[in-house]
Amino acid sequence: MRHPLVTLLLTAAVVVTAGCGFHLRGKTNVPDELQTIVLDSGDPYGPMTRNIRTQLRLSNVTIVDDPTKQQRKDIPSLRVGAESVGQSTASIFQDGKTAEYQMEMNLSATVLMPGKDIYPIHVKVFRSFFDNPLTALAKDNEQDIIIDEMRQQAAQQLIRKLLTVHASELHKAEDVGGREVEVISTSTSAASKSSEDATEVSPTTSSSTSVK
Repeated sequence: MRHPLVTLLLTAAVVVTAGCGFHLRGKTNVPDELQTIVLDSGDPYGPMTRNIRTQLRLSNVTIVDDPTKQQRKDIPSLRVGAESVGQSTASIFQDGKTAEYQMEMNLSATVLMPGKDIYPIHVKVFRSFFDNPLTALAKDNEQDIIIDEMRQQAAQQLIRKLLTVHASELHKAEDVGGREVEVISTSTSAASKSSEDATEVSPTTSSSTSVK
């Protein structure tokens, strides 16, 4: 009796997971104005650029690779800077030797919106790993794996921060709209004031005429 029950529970779990909007990790809903983008990098075939390209494609973004099209002014451009990796001591053994390192990866990029502004993006990723002096080769291999994972996380964060560019564009559009309303309101009040002044002058003129 227990086997059919387990099967039923597993089936229910699969159905619930499928119906709750579950998506693969790494997929980001990129704004419509950034669905087609020029990817510009000083190291177009480097590991970081490859990770960013993968994340863009997972988010259904069309990447313009044709160099002749990069001069077009109607396509947003994502310019990726160089990555930097550093490490610092997180903990030490009783003898004073380093027991744990904290690694930090920094990545900067800029988004150029056609005919609009330039938006800087900065990403920072942290990871830690233990230092075992008895296994130097294994430590180097582990560090390489950690750096690769940090690149993937940095690329995911970079694509997610494209949403902040969209939010900034909306905020600026609202500011411009507010200033236009204010100008129109000021002009309307000035016209109303002129009309009131003309109304006040009219009775005076009529009174002088009656005296004559």
